[in-house]
Amino acid sequence: MHRLPSPFLIVLSVLIFASSLCNALYGPSSPVVQLSPSNFKSKVLNSNGVVLVEFFAPWCGHCQKLTPTWEKAATVLKGVATVAALDADAHKSLAQEYGIQGFPTIKVFVPGKPPVDYQGQREVKPIAEFALQQIKTVLKERINGKSTGGSSEKSESASVQLNSRNFDELVLKSKELWIVEFFAPWCGHCKKLAPEWKKAANSLKGKVKLGHVDCDAEKSLMSRFNVQGFPTIFVFGADKDTPIPYEGARTASAIESFALQQLETNVAPPEVTELTGPDVMEEKCGSAAICFVAFLPDILDSKAEGRNKYLEQLLSVAEKFKSNPYSYVWTAAGKQPDLEKRVGVGGYGYPALIALNVKKGAYAPLKSAFELEHIIEFVKEAGRGGKGNLALGGTPEIVKTEPWDGKDGEIIEDDEFSLEELMGEDAGSKDEL
Repeated sequence: MHRLPSPFLIVLSVLIFASSLCNALYGPSSPVVQLSPSNFKSKVLNSNGVVLVEFFAPWCGHCQKLTPTWEKAATVLKGVATVAALDADAHKSLAQEYGIQGFPTIKVFVPGKPPVDYQGQREVKPIAEFALQQIKTVLKERINGKSTGGSSEKSESASVQLNSRNFDELVLKSKELWIVEFFAPWCGHCKKLAPEWKKAANSLKGKVKLGHVDCDAEKSLMSRFNVQGFPTIFVFGADKDTPIPYEGARTASAIESFALQQLETNVAPPEVTELTGPDVMEEKCGSAAICFVAFLPDILDSKAEGRNKYLEQLLSVAEKFKSNPYSYVWTAAGKQPDLEKRVGVGGYGYPALIALNVKKGAYAPLKSAFELEHIIEFVKEAGRGGKGNLALGGTPEIVKTEPWDGKDGEIIEDDEFSLEELMGEDAGSKDEL
């Protein structure tokens, strides 16, 4: 005689079955690489190729919906890029290292660079296109001789050695974001952090400054910032007088993610500056990765209202790309004739916009209409290396001009005179003769 199972056992069995289904978003035969703390480094961090990682939770409805799409993306990109997934519910500490706060979160890992978030449509085609875009960037850098992957371990560290002689000048007087490690050479934790710090410094080069202070040799700096243990890491952001301690994981990836988040909050407000002389050119365009120069119509043609509209467009673009090392300047038609001549601007071609790289002596013109959506696309394209860059042909002569007063222009009229007055003057001169 067989007894029927109790209702409790039936419910329990259903829950266990449902749980097993949830935990098996990606089965053993799935083309998606399943990650864990034991294989994350080998499959992702030490990979020589592009890796797309989905951080998911088994109970998340959006994650369950993404599963077939993610598997199809893995099949499409097989042999081209790695598509992987990590159960962030089961591996919370690893997910926390990358600041995962919602599901699903997709991060793209490119050799030698901090991971970037994928924020496009959750469909196969845009996911694949984004992956290919990243691959093209890697290939371009390799063709140009730039190293990727684990080579940063072998290269010189980008972390700056700081001491009592250079600390104020480099860190406190700087407008840049600095993250500084205070260490002692004999400290075991410091030795363990050293390769991670070096890797983070090299990955963040050109974005965030990393530095280090040997507290055995620099007791005064140690005392000044009340360092009581090693390693101590301080973040010197917009307010250099009150650095904040870094208390995250001591891994390169965690430091990089934190630094980029801080960069967003500490970045200076965007601005569009009038090009009124060589000093502005040097300050705004001399060290910028890309300097976008706008040539606006004469004030008599656009009036103040029209000019302000153009400037608002540029400011909104600057705001959108504020975390990028770009600068934005503008000049009125005919105010900088040598620069206009070198970049082919003039005549009736206002407004115009160019992407200028002063160090390389190259520029690229905006070939579409001076409208917000076209300008945004132009800035994106310039950031990816641009197309059809042209030689500037020498250093342009930037002349000093009076800044715009914000008002409409005035037509300057010649002094009026009558024919009688002109004839009278002639008549008078004849009498004198």
